[in-house]
Amino acid sequence: MTQVKGLCVMDVDGTLIAEEVIDLLGREAGCEDEISQITSQAMRGEMDFERSLRERVALLKGLPISVFDTVFKSIHLSQNAQEFISILQKNGILVGLVSGGFSPIVERLAKSLDIFYFSANQLEVKDGFLTGRLVGEIVTGQVKESTLEKWRTELGLPKERTIAIGDGTNDLLMLKTAGHGIAFCAKEVVKAEIACHVDTRDFLEVLPLIDFLE
Repeated sequence: MTQVKGLCVMDVDGTLIAEEVIDLLGREAGCEDEISQITSQAMRGEMDFERSLRERVALLKGLPISVFDTVFKSIHLSQNAQEFISILQKNGILVGLVSGGFSPIVERLAKSLDIFYFSANQLEVKDGFLTGRLVGEIVTGQVKESTLEKWRTELGLPKERTIAIGDGTNDLLMLKTAGHGIAFCAKEVVKAEIACHVDTRDFLEVLPLIDFLE
């Protein structure tokens, strides 16, 4: 097994993938516009993330769990994301996903990319349908930050060997905590606080920003 030389923690929606999964679920539920509006407010920091998430999830009540099969087929990895992850892994940099999105999608993405560290929100399901409620810990900005630190500690890595990549205000804490915080196609409010950013949706543009790649 390759020695772990670093850790890269990535946001999923709007970062690893181009779409916001909650918006795609909203389309299936017939309330895409309402959910998209709440999503935009949350990503700009105009609404508390946990409150916005609960409001959006409530609108999904009644969707069958098979909806995740449909949505998974609709998402697209950001350009060169798979190659970027492969390069990191070959260089001994472990990649993890932390998402304010949902485990049925994040888990599938992780498995498809040979990623074994991931964390996402759990939706309550009853009799094969979404109840409109969440269960367990909600992946807030604070949880993203603490997850990065937890994984870093488990791996015995110094802060300087950590990378965080994200696009929304929910990512700010982990971007500031990591040794290398990179705002990727981020909202203006995020770029205002994170000096290092990539504005082209191409993960190969991120590689030159990681100074411990061999």
